Amino acid sequence: MLPAAAELGVAVLINMPFGEGSLFRAVRGKALPVWASDFAAASWGQFFLKYLLANPTVTTVIPGTVNPEHMNDNLAAGRGPLPDTAMRKRMVQLMQSF
Repeated sequence: MLPAAAELGVAVLINMPFGEGSLFRAVRGKALPVWASDFAAASWGQFFLKYLLANPTVTTVIPGTVNPEHMNDNLAAGRGPLPDTAMRKRMVQLMQSF
């Protein structure tokens, strides 16, 4: 869907960036890759959010939560470098390997 939005110049709002928890379930028990520190991701939540924030097609990401600890973790995704195109491809490959 993102390529179509980019082609049409449509704004993209990501309302449920963690897929109702499905991303966290996919990585349960798995260590965050060491190379995630290259773009300052210190948690899986930051890993996922930074992937979206770095995508030039994505306009806004809304990671809703009622947990203050999760909110602070989500906010940290907005700090530091974002993954470049090559790193985002590596991120996708990692997720597809699970």
